[in-house]
Amino acid sequence: MDANSQPSTSSNAFSFISKGWREVRESADADLRLMRDRAKSFKILATSFDRELEHFFNSAYTFSVPTVGSPPPAEIDFVKKLKPKLSEIRRAYSSPDFSKKVLEKWGPRSSIRIDLSAIKNAIVSEVEDSDGIIEFDRVKRGRRLNFKEFWGEWKGEGEADREGQSTRDWEPIRALKTRLKEFEKRSSYIEIFDSFKNSELMEKVKASLKPVRKESLDSKEVPPLDVPELLAYFVKQSSPFLDQLGVRKEICDKIVERLYGKRKNHLLLQSLSGEESSVLGNGNINDELDLRIASVLQSTGHRYDGGLWTDHAKHDTSDKERHVAIVTTASLPWMTGTAVNPLFRAAYLSHSAKKKVTLLVPWLCKSDQELVYPSNITFSSPEEQELYIRNWLEERIGFKADFKISFYPGKFSKERRSVIPTGDTSQFIPSRDADIAILEEPEHLNWYHHGRRWTDRFNHVVGIVHTNYLEYIKREKNGALQAFLVKHINNLVTRAHCHKVLRLSAATQDLPKSVICNVHGVNPKFLKIGEKLAAERELGQQTFAKGAYFLGKMVWAKGYKELIDLLAKHKMDLDGFKLDVFGNGEDAHEVQRAAKRLDLNLNFQKGRDHADDSLHGYKVFINPSISDVLCTATAEALAMGKFVVCADHPSNEFFRSFPNCLTYKTSEDFVAKVREALTNEPHPLTPEQRYQLSWEAATQRFMEYSELDRLLNNDGSKSSTKNGMPITKSVSLPNLTELVDGGLAFAHYCFTGNEFLRLCTGAIPGSRDYNMQHCKDLNLLPPQVEKPIYGW
Repeated sequence: MDANSQPSTSSNAFSFISKGWREVRESADADLRLMRDRAKSFKILATSFDRELEHFFNSAYTFSVPTVGSPPPAEIDFVKKLKPKLSEIRRAYSSPDFSKKVLEKWGPRSSIRIDLSAIKNAIVSEVEDSDGIIEFDRVKRGRRLNFKEFWGEWKGEGEADREGQSTRDWEPIRALKTRLKEFEKRSSYIEIFDSFKNSELMEKVKASLKPVRKESLDSKEVPPLDVPELLAYFVKQSSPFLDQLGVRKEICDKIVERLYGKRKNHLLLQSLSGEESSVLGNGNINDELDLRIASVLQSTGHRYDGGLWTDHAKHDTSDKERHVAIVTTASLPWMTGTAVNPLFRAAYLSHSAKKKVTLLVPWLCKSDQELVYPSNITFSSPEEQELYIRNWLEERIGFKADFKISFYPGKFSKERRSVIPTGDTSQFIPSRDADIAILEEPEHLNWYHHGRRWTDRFNHVVGIVHTNYLEYIKREKNGALQAFLVKHINNLVTRAHCHKVLRLSAATQDLPKSVICNVHGVNPKFLKIGEKLAAERELGQQTFAKGAYFLGKMVWAKGYKELIDLLAKHKMDLDGFKLDVFGNGEDAHEVQRAAKRLDLNLNFQKGRDHADDSLHGYKVFINPSISDVLCTATAEALAMGKFVVCADHPSNEFFRSFPNCLTYKTSEDFVAKVREALTNEPHPLTPEQRYQLSWEAATQRFMEYSELDRLLNNDGSKSSTKNGMPITKSVSLPNLTELVDGGLAFAHYCFTGNEFLRLCTGAIPGSRDYNMQHCKDLNLLPPQVEKPIYGW
């Protein structure tokens, strides 16, 4: 063999050996992959088995504990029987023999151990030149790790026993044994605490923690307030103060809507709960803003418990029975609206078994009674007047009304032609009954009120406006200036002393917190008269044999001026028209003198009850008054089935839906309506129209618009829900309006406590406190005894 053939022979030998070595390596790698796949599947199987066992035990231990005396459930007996078998399985899996058997089946065998050191040495000895060594090194660097280098040297059984059990075990088997040991430990732990986990105490703890966990999962973060929202809320709360400065409420509402509208749309697009989205998407913009502020404050844990002027000593509403106190400015036998309507209201409100009613009326000394009550009627004691009031009422309503009548001291003002309360009127309602107050004419009751704030003493205060005082004051000397001052005083006292104000019609002053609703009905006696006259008409009898009439207190402001002006202007157009006038009053002589001077065909007669039999035969009732708020005589005439000719005025808005109500806009239209009424027959009232005029319907409207129905149903404040939790504005919101109202009430209290300032505004001298005659009649302690140290 020459020198050229030696490298070729070495190269062929190395190529043959490398090919054989490559085949051995590939076969070993294939065996390794198979072993790894089997080990992995076994490990997955063991893990799955472990998980199923854990799930099985957990589900078994959550069974409810059986009650004493009841047989144990079959599932628990099954688990008890199964536990010994599971213990045997755990012992079998955790024994050393188990891993040895696994190694014998799946582990690497001795037959595949290959020692290539001899071949390597032979190749190295033959290839001595530098080129051969370089080529060998290149091949060695480029090859993969062999079986022994990858797994390490596999020890025999004897060596394994000397080096320890941990060296002999295969890595997957060691992991499996570790998991089985952990399972054994946990199983023993479960067996120890098995009875404790199934005890009644643990069941109660679990039940108590469930709502907490649910609430934490359902709770969502409330978005914080931004600057436009804060400005909108500030403008909303400042609207009463801005109203005093001449900024109308409509303008404030538009500003609030502009500021809050964009933010509301942004909130609706966010991931809010369904309840909160419905709150923000529906309803009034002011209510939505209130609930938005309330939700933010509630999320911070803040609770508003009252402000500087808040008095928490109020009637406890925890009992089911509620108390309603109706306070008015007049009493029978003075036949005025503020004497009659509150009396009917008390009677019909007392029908409900949920509430007790007290009617608080003024008590006048005998000298004032002679000036006020008709036909020289006087009373020597409150009990005597109470008997008169109850008898008059029961004759008209047909049932015995169960309500209490109380009296407070008052004085009659000749200049104002009204009764002015003296002292603190609110103190005549006992504290145990100071729950709900209804103030008939709240501005009148509080002009000179020097006592506790009504909203501090009562839980809910409703004011009912009866009279358009501004219209009366404008007719007096310097009327414009007086009306301006009275307007702002009325705003102040109603804001300070009422939660809600009801206006009978739009003819009254627009007061804070007010809505328009007719909450008056007619005397049931007039409805019966109307039914009687309708029945006579069906029988063919003539029911209305007389013409037209007018009835009302004979003062210029009650429509007499308008009546004389209309008749004088169209005297020729109404030739032959005769009008009977019924009424008494301070201006009777002047009215009669003016009619006689103008030679008007008016027949003046003394005042009488509208239900008197002598008035049933009149077909047309004429009422040209524009100073009334809601004329009771007009409603009574409609209830009796008569025609009514009245002015197209906000005070008559409620009556326009009745076909027998004929309204006019001009004096020429007045003449046309009078002729129409005299030449036609009135339409019979339908049952719906009769109900609309009744006190039952009026009481229902009052309960709705005054929010008493919601209050009596234990839902005293506007609220919404978020994630099932209520958001109550009354306990969550600091109210700037309440702060301002409280400050105004305190200023008014200080003002009315000064006698000089009272006299400058027209108060009766000495009316800050009741006098000794009141103490004698009402069995009261003198003011000096009740308030030995007095200060305003």
